Amino acid sequence: MATTIARPPLPTGNAEKGIAVLQQNTQKLIDGLEADSTDLGDAGRIALTLAQSRCLLDPEAAIYPTWDAWVTAMQIGSAVFAAAATTEEQVRCRIADKDRVLRATGPQWYVTPGSWTTAFYLAAVCRERDRITALCQVPMSLLRENGSRWEEYHYAWIETLRAYWLGSQGLGEKLVAAVDGTDPEAVADPETVSKLLYPPMEMFHRLIRKDHAGFNQALANALQWHKEYWSEESRTFQASGLVALAPLAIACFAYDAGIAIEVESDYLPIALLERNWCGEFPT
Repeated sequence: MATTIARPPLPTGNAEKGIAVLQQNTQKLIDGLEADSTDLGDAGRIALTLAQSRCLLDPEAAIYPTWDAWVTAMQIGSAVFAAAATTEEQVRCRIADKDRVLRATGPQWYVTPGSWTTAFYLAAVCRERDRITALCQVPMSLLRENGSRWEEYHYAWIETLRAYWLGSQGLGEKLVAAVDGTDPEAVADPETVSKLLYPPMEMFHRLIRKDHAGFNQALANALQWHKEYWSEESRTFQASGLVALAPLAIACFAYDAGIAIEVESDYLPIALLERNWCGEFPT
């Protein structure tokens, strides 16, 4: 029997108007990227908010506009690093049904470990193998160049995901380093780390051990912690809480590896999990 993690009901009366505004703002930023490619950071943030917001009214991601929004967010997330890492003056990226020529940006304020993992998760959800590989080839030095202060476990987690995808050695050691780095007594924000950042690591641990039952328990725990975090009063209405992106991405890896997913939740849009849209339209 499947475990169900319910998403609390949220008001939807103004949702369609809000989504329409997000759509317009996203498209405006996308249309300006060839003139100013450093708007990729803002475009990616708003595009992801749009994708997540569409899951308020379409929690299964069952209709095309929802899938299209997720694809666009994924495309921008990948373009961030294509433009930042290229050694050429320009790079061609497909975004929102059009090939766009973007200028090389080099390190920017938005080129961070956080934006890398978000881009990786989005590519995993959309099953974009080539984009995942390209992300895994981004030099780690680029993620350290913009002056932002990130704790070392972020880099260890990125190294873990890279090793998994590329089949590199030392996967276990890298995962241990990432997990050890999330010790609540050693981090600046223990609530966020324990409820949002550590749970996907535990899911990943169960995935690579091929522990089907343990994976589903870890997934259920991750969604429950996600629910608790985003149900806190000051966060209740934020779009980021509508979909559990990191658990969804790791669940997609597990689903593709043949692990039966025995957890159901609006936090885990089933059409994305079961890759219903993949291959239907150019991405």
